[in-house]
Amino acid sequence: MAGFTQFQPDATIHLHRNDLPEGLSFGPVVAVDTETMGLNPHRDRLCLVQLSAGDGIAHLVQIVPESLGGRGADCPNLRRLLVDPRVVKLMHFARFDVAILAKALGVRVAPVRCTKIASRLVRTFTDRHGLKELCRELLGVDLAKQQQTSDWGAAELTPEQLAYAASDVLYLHALWARLEALLARENRRELAEACFAFLPERAALDLLGYEEPDIFAH
Repeated sequence: MAGFTQFQPDATIHLHRNDLPEGLSFGPVVAVDTETMGLNPHRDRLCLVQLSAGDGIAHLVQIVPESLGGRGADCPNLRRLLVDPRVVKLMHFARFDVAILAKALGVRVAPVRCTKIASRLVRTFTDRHGLKELCRELLGVDLAKQQQTSDWGAAELTPEQLAYAASDVLYLHALWARLEALLARENRRELAEACFAFLPERAALDLLGYEEPDIFAH
């Protein structure tokens, strides 16, 4: 489409099985996303964790269950990064990702920032807060979403799946920069930080079954 940049299939993508390699650093802010078998963290297993330092490189960690010859939650390098208090984990719809990572890997992911929460706080003129819409409207990037509902539990992931998974983290740093400026402009950065700090507890409530009914509802 004229005026928009498609996700580049030649982006640098590294696929790792079971864990991140030793010595890999993502700097002070790492973009994180997950792919799962479904949207129920009690039922559906974690299949892939995507990470990027915002440098055009994506590292994808395939979480292979022991039943398929993998190590399951035995991924010490990944788990260490996710709980490192010196590294901000930047996500889109962090509520789900934090919950599935807690359930699957037994970690409390923090500190966290969420581009979806930031968008909801400052872009109140629209109800379009999905990653595809945000990338399109704020960055001029048109993300392809055809692989969103594919089989992420497959032993071998296709190049199309890898490209899709990588696109979910490659643009989060640029997106956050735009949203952070809007939070400052609308004087809502402090409120956003309070929401981000609460995300691990919100995820814990979801895992305990308080997603519905929501304890904050009437």
